[in-house]
Amino acid sequence: MAAKDRFHEAVRKALEKEQWVITDDPLKVEVGGAKFEVDLGAERLLAAERAGEKIAVEIKTFLGDSPITDYHAALGQFLNYRLALELGELDRTLYLAIPVAVHQAFFQREFAQLSVERYQIKRIIYNPVQEVIVQWIK
Repeated sequence: MAAKDRFHEAVRKALEKEQWVITDDPLKVEVGGAKFEVDLGAERLLAAERAGEKIAVEIKTFLGDSPITDYHAALGQFLNYRLALELGELDRTLYLAIPVAVHQAFFQREFAQLSVERYQIKRIIYNPVQEVIVQWIK
């Protein structure tokens, strides 16, 4: 099993505060001879309809020496996980969970904005201290 990110529990608690039920910790996906572990799987029942919404969340801290290096690793992992979820026919939307400070500093740069747009990276912006979700970017 892969090591949990430093802010894993903060994101889990933030999701639970928004009425998400954590169904998998981690969410294990096996497809095409490869095994993956996405940090969290969650779902919640939507009041307006009978079917529920399901998500998978990859949590990143971006605490390394270089945010661009951290982003390269996160992007590659995210794209592989998204493909695995698609091939495994899992009806989950994948999100990259990013600390609010990193979102304000790194993800406001032109390159980062172009990249998340090009690769259609859905993001959850979280505050690790308050254990809340600040913003959903779909």
